[in-house]
Amino acid sequence: MVVGLVETAVPAAKSTVSSAVKKPTTLSSDPIINVARGDPTIYEPYWKKMGDRCKVVIAGDEFMSYFCNAMNLCWFLLPELDNAIRTLHRVVGNAMVDDDKFIVVGNGSTQLFHALLYTLSSPDMPEPINVVAAFLLVQSYPEETKFLRSELYKWAGDANCYDRDEPYIEVVTSPNNPDGSIRGTVENREGGKAIHDGAYYWPQYAPITSKADHDAMLFTFSKATGHAGTRIGWAIVKDKVIAAKMVKFIEVSSIGVSREAQLRAAKVLGLIADDCRNPDVKGENFFEYGRRLMSERWGKLREVGMKSNGVFSLPKYPRDYCKFTGEYTDSNPAFAWLKSKEGLNCENLLRDESKIISRGGPSFGVDSTYTRVSMLSRDVEFELLLERLAAVKGTVNGN
Repeated sequence: MVVGLVETAVPAAKSTVSSAVKKPTTLSSDPIINVARGDPTIYEPYWKKMGDRCKVVIAGDEFMSYFCNAMNLCWFLLPELDNAIRTLHRVVGNAMVDDDKFIVVGNGSTQLFHALLYTLSSPDMPEPINVVAAFLLVQSYPEETKFLRSELYKWAGDANCYDRDEPYIEVVTSPNNPDGSIRGTVENREGGKAIHDGAYYWPQYAPITSKADHDAMLFTFSKATGHAGTRIGWAIVKDKVIAAKMVKFIEVSSIGVSREAQLRAAKVLGLIADDCRNPDVKGENFFEYGRRLMSERWGKLREVGMKSNGVFSLPKYPRDYCKFTGEYTDSNPAFAWLKSKEGLNCENLLRDESKIISRGGPSFGVDSTYTRVSMLSRDVEFELLLERLAAVKGTVNGN
C-alpha cells in the first residue's frame, strides 16, 4: 500500500470485512509513505463538518452556454466567483483587489502560469524570452516552461545567476515552495517582467503582513482551501491588455473553465469569508482551524527533529505581525524542508531506512542533503510520518 499517493477504490457492494475491527496503522502495516506531493487532504475533516453549508445543487438546464457574461473581459468567469474572490482577499488582506484589477479564472494556477508565459512573451522577438526563478525554486517551473517546447519562451535557470542583457520573465513564489521563505524579485533590470505566485500566502501558512500588489499574481483554490480536485485557480492582473491575452489563451486551450467547478469554488470561498467576518459564528473559522492544525503539526515535527540526534534539522522562521489575526504568529509552511547531516542523501535515507518517499534537493536546484516533505496529508498518514522519522538512525548513507 502506498500511503498518500494511490487509494484503493471502495466497491459498491457491502464488504464482508467492513464490520471488522480495524487494526491501528503501524510502522510495519504500511510499507510506503508517500509525502512527495502536496495533496491537501489535511482539511477533509473541516469540510465534512460543514455538511450542507457547502452543498451546491445544479439543475439540468443550468450552465449550458459557454458564456457566463459576454460583456465581461473574462467572459467565462462566473460573477459569483469574481465576487467571492474579491471579498475573501479583502477579508484576509493578502492581495489588492480594487475594482480596477482584473480577475482571470483558470483550470488551476498551472494553466494561468502558461497563460502568463504566453502573454508576457512576444512573437516579434528574434529569440524566445528567458524565464528564470531564484533557487530554491518550485520544481514544476522548469518542467512546465520546457514542456511545450515553445518558440516564445525558454527556461534560463537561476535568477541569482542571470547576467544576460536580454528580456526575461522572473517567477517569484512567496511564501516559497519548498522552504517557506518570504521572497521578492531578484532581477529588477529594464525589460524584466514578473509573475508572482501567492499560492501559500494565506493565514494558515504564514503571517499576512501586507496586501500584495504586483502586476500579475496567481492564487489557487487547492492550497487556499484544500479543494485540489476542483481545479480552480485565479490571477489578479493590473493591465487590461495582459488580462485580455490571458483570456484568449484559455479560450483557445480549453474554451473557458467549468462553470460547475466555479460555482463550488464561489460557495466555499463565500462561506469562509462570511465566517471570518462573523466572529459570533460557533466554532473556528477555516483559517483559525487551518492555522491551529498546521501549528500543531509543526510543533510535533520539531519535537521529533530535536530528538533525532542531528540526523536531520528544520528551518527556523521569524515570528511576524499578522494583520489578519491581529497578533504575532509563526510561519507554518505547507512543506517541511529537511536537511540531513553532511554526507547523507536525505531523500535516499528516508526512503531506504524508513520507507518514506519525499522529493530531494536536486529537484529544487540544491544538493542531496535536503529533501521536501508534505505537511498536508491526512492525520493517519502524518502520524505515520512522525513515527517513521523518529525511527531514523542515519545509518544508511543513501549515496
